[in-house]
Amino acid sequence: MKKLTSIFLILLILCSLTPIKVFAQEVQNYDCECIKATEALAQTHSKAPCNHVNITDNYYILAKGDVIKIAFECKFLSECAKEGDCLTFYIPKDICTSCGTLILPMGTKLTGYIRGISKQKKLNKNARVYVSITKLILPDNTELDIKAKPFSKDFSLVENGWMTAGKLAASTIGLGAIGTGAGAGLAFIPKPHKIAVGAAAIGLPVGCFIGLMTGLLTPGLKYHAKAGEEIYIILCDNLCIPKCNIKEF
Repeated sequence: MKKLTSIFLILLILCSLTPIKVFAQEVQNYDCECIKATEALAQTHSKAPCNHVNITDNYYILAKGDVIKIAFECKFLSECAKEGDCLTFYIPKDICTSCGTLILPMGTKLTGYIRGISKQKKLNKNARVYVSITKLILPDNTELDIKAKPFSKDFSLVENGWMTAGKLAASTIGLGAIGTGAGAGLAFIPKPHKIAVGAAAIGLPVGCFIGLMTGLLTPGLKYHAKAGEEIYIILCDNLCIPKCNIKEF
């Protein structure tokens, strides 16, 4: 009798565990859907860590590290923004694979928020805006979760080096011209043509030096972006896009 009871208990335990195992296997198979092909993105940043799209029966999977181009929907001014503000972007051109497969249609929207703002500082330190992009909205209004941030050295939005160099050049040339003019203004003394030339020659380098130092010691640039201005973002996690929601619009 004891043996029969033991056997019965063992069978009961096995029967109760079987559905759990089967369910676990089904979930595992769903999550690990077989990849049919891997293709490269047709247009991406040359320094992107990755540029691959995995294609399954039901999904296009943009890989972590892929870099894509998006654009501001509205004008942005760092001095008028604050932490927590929402931002909206859109995809200006179709994103396709190297084989021509459409992955994200033009007009797809992305939303995010400002994680923090570092204002411009003296010694020519530019303002930096830290953004997290959290939602992707396809043209058919399907919403997908996304994890992305600006693709830059410290993952922030900041004016590029050419803008900073232009600021310094303008300051240097501007005060250089003032120094030249001040030197030439000494022409009221005898033999003005000689003195003016000499004073201008002295005033120009002095003015340029003062202009350069002024440009270096003043605060850096604020971050401004006009509507439609394009930036690059990098994916911080895989992005699964249902094939059934991707259509030519």
